[in-house]
Amino acid sequence: MNAHDAIPNTARRANLQRLAALGLLGPAGISGLIQEALAAGDMPAIPGINRIEGTATVNGAPAKVGTPVKPGDTVATGKVSMAVVVISGDAFLLRESSTITFKGKGDILDEVIVAAGKLLSVFSKRRTASLKVATRSATIGIRGTGMYLESVEKNRDYFCLCYGEAVVEGKGMSPQTLKTTHHEAPVWLDQGGNAMKLEPGPFLNHTDAELIVLESLVGRKPPFWNPNYDPRTTRY
Repeated sequence: MNAHDAIPNTARRANLQRLAALGLLGPAGISGLIQEALAAGDMPAIPGINRIEGTATVNGAPAKVGTPVKPGDTVATGKVSMAVVVISGDAFLLRESSTITFKGKGDILDEVIVAAGKLLSVFSKRRTASLKVATRSATIGIRGTGMYLESVEKNRDYFCLCYGEAVVEGKGMSPQTLKTTHHEAPVWLDQGGNAMKLEPGPFLNHTDAELIVLESLVGRKPPFWNPNYDPRTTRY
């Protein structure tokens, strides 16, 4: 079993309990998700809207936990809000004021469009074709990846390939391949000139604890995970 395979429920639960005890679960929404999961004895496998803090909509209609989300749907979060969405083997954390459209066939995604906001995502491995993540400035092809994206500025997006491989394409730029194992190369996607540029960026606004939670929702662990992993002593 490799580092990105499914983990037994007992090991998953033990790791989540340790994260809770360390106080490393990030925003209140994620912390609440963990507490509910531990009380229930396992991570809740709720497809569609898995968790909401504040307000969210699916195709413009108010959403609640259990509201279905499938390819063709648009999910949006309100101010001071967050939502966790599970579609098949992929999981997403939408922060406040985010608008995301999912596209694909059946229950399999092939494109995620980030119109605005901040999105943390974990994706199952694709055997044949890459899934595309599209922003106003770039198209990112991924396969079995964890990633964080902020699309909040007019001519610039922030992208962290948390682990995995991605091919970044943009206006006037040759495609560039990124490979990481643990947040090594966050970048700004800058399209302020005639061609988009990738510029080195800082590590911003997402945590390993959140990635562990999202992967747990779809029965996996991230590649950096091990039974003794402690985010407090890890440097990116």
